Amino acid sequence: MVREPPNSNYQITVWDLPTRVFHWALVLSLAGSWITHELGLAWMEWHMRLGYLALTLIIFRLAWGLVGPRYARFSQFLAAPGPTLRYLSLWLRGKPPAAAGHSPIGGWAVIAMLVVVAVQAVSGLFNSDEILYSGPWHAAAPTALTDRMEALHASNFNLLLTLIALHLGVMVKYWMRWRRNLVGPMLTGSMPAALAGGDKAVSSQRIVLAVILLAASAASVWLIVAAAPVPDPDDFF
Repeated sequence: MVREPPNSNYQITVWDLPTRVFHWALVLSLAGSWITHELGLAWMEWHMRLGYLALTLIIFRLAWGLVGPRYARFSQFLAAPGPTLRYLSLWLRGKPPAAAGHSPIGGWAVIAMLVVVAVQAVSGLFNSDEILYSGPWHAAAPTALTDRMEALHASNFNLLLTLIALHLGVMVKYWMRWRRNLVGPMLTGSMPAALAGGDKAVSSQRIVLAVILLAASAASVWLIVAAAPVPDPDDFF
């Protein structure tokens, strides 16, 4: 096989379709959750549904990180502290090495985002405005727990905004400083081989497995919501 020269426009597939669908679906669910919250009580049902969607996506991504294609796996992009700090040092000096998939810093950023979104979605299950709406598990939990969850839901949102701002800032940094487009590969799945640092393309998309896992994730969230006791109408008045 003839190898492409380093300056070639030859593309390799890095991000599988399920990973890309997860990424953009999560973006839409978070944006939609924020918009429906800002629109007021009339949109709270949709706010909660989008929260269920976000939780479904998080469960799926956790499973996909174990059995998905190469660059989707946690084992591929979660680096030990030493390599992570070395990469950070190179990044700060303007010399981040080229590589396919997530960088060591990006890998830990993925974990941080998954954890924060999971906390936001789970805490929402216990949330309530004490008047017109409540999460499915609000009525079944002790008051002390629901109070903590409501406070966590509010404070964790600020952390989520911070992570999103950092994510956007890093994308701008990569483009402005090194002309590396991080958005394009997450749309098309492909990136120039010259920027992949010699890494190989993914060999399989595993679409059928992804569909099965997504269905199982959705069923899990449905069971969590359906298992909640029906609240007493008097609890709202």
